[in-house]
Amino acid sequence: MTDWAAWGTSLGTLVLAGATFAAIRSANRSARIAERSLLATLRPLLVVAQPEDPAQQIQFNDGLVLQTSSNQAVFQPGRDVIYLAIPLRNAGSGIAHLQGYRLEPEPADVIDADPLGPARHRRGDPPPALSTFAIQQRDLYIPPGNSGFWQAALRDPSSPIFAATEQAHHTRGRLTIDLLYGDLEDGQPTVTRFVLLPDTHDAWRCDTTHHWRNITEPGARTGGTNRSR
Repeated sequence: MTDWAAWGTSLGTLVLAGATFAAIRSANRSARIAERSLLATLRPLLVVAQPEDPAQQIQFNDGLVLQTSSNQAVFQPGRDVIYLAIPLRNAGSGIAHLQGYRLEPEPADVIDADPLGPARHRRGDPPPALSTFAIQQRDLYIPPGNSGFWQAALRDPSSPIFAATEQAHHTRGRLTIDLLYGDLEDGQPTVTRFVLLPDTHDAWRCDTTHHWRNITEPGARTGGTNRSR
């Protein structure tokens, strides 16, 4: 004889399980949406400072103070040192914490032969490997909607990057600078590419050319010997 009571209990249990599964899926979806909304309020986005932004006075570890403003970068060799700085604006909605940088210096003859032009405005480039970034030695933070700066100083004349950067400056070539940064908790890692090209006289113009968001590279850490001071 069919046990209708048992069948009814089983059917009720199945319906309850289905409702519970649907509720959990809905709750998970809502949680993901809430998390993405929260992260969006914390996401920084760095660009070159705007003309209305105030000039930045930047002090280096040796006490030298240099000034930069708008889209004019610091690219200045000294005695056994090369000073670098970029005036920045945080166009995002969260505090930007700068974590590392990567340099790609090129002499003028290489730039002249570049079929894509000197400004390096190109889509489709893969993000640079995180292991190629040098660590910032000074904590640099830029609040949302405010201006700030990035700085570095190369102090090892025997290193290949020093020689290549010096040649790029001497020949009035090109210096590509990739900055790695995240939000206040160092989440949402982002890389923004800036390109320095010679401007009038001894000045160097700086432009923002690309952003890579949510960079992930399992097991990778920023490294390198260049120091930001």
